[in-house]
Amino acid sequence: MHELGIVFHVIKTIEEVAEEQNLTKVSSVTLEVGEVSTVIVDYLEDCWDWACKKSELMAGSKLKHEIIKGVTFCEDCGKTYETVKYAKICPYCQSENTYLIQGNEVQIKEIEAQ
Repeated sequence: MHELGIVFHVIKTIEEVAEEQNLTKVSSVTLEVGEVSTVIVDYLEDCWDWACKKSELMAGSKLKHEIIKGVTFCEDCGKTYETVKYAKICPYCQSENTYLIQGNEVQIKEIEAQ
């Protein structure tokens, strides 16, 4: 379960920011999660609740998430398309000469804190 590792990394990053900014309590964190990132949001939330109890700064904080759509680029026709709907084969020219340009990321978007 890599979701636990992600949660620990996010909490560590937030603790570093909190120290720099003299924050004492985090009320919520918004993560952007790519729809093809393989992160299971339900697992992420379970891990979040468990891990935040171990941090005074994070205790009781809420995890919010926004899904970033997967977008693939076709090098042959130069068009982009929905990754989940069409996978690796371009729906415009049927080329497999494609690559993912968005939707695999997991990143902190916003921290609400005092």
